[in-house]
Amino acid sequence: MTRVALYAHHSSDNQSAASIEDQLRLRDEMAVREGWPVVQTYRGPIGVDFH
Repeated sequence: MTRVALYAHHSSDNQSAASIEDQLRLRDEMAVREGWPVVQTYRGPIGVDFH
C-alpha cells in the first residue's frame, strides 16, 4: 500500500501566508482521490528557496 507524506513551503515574498495551507489542502485532496493514506504532514520554513 502506498503511503504519503505531504510537504509544503513558500519560498517567495510574492506568496501569501495561506500558500502553505493551500498547497497542503490540494495535496491532501489528491491523496484522498488516489486512496493514499497521509502518514505525516510537514511545513517548511517561510522564505527559504531550496532551488
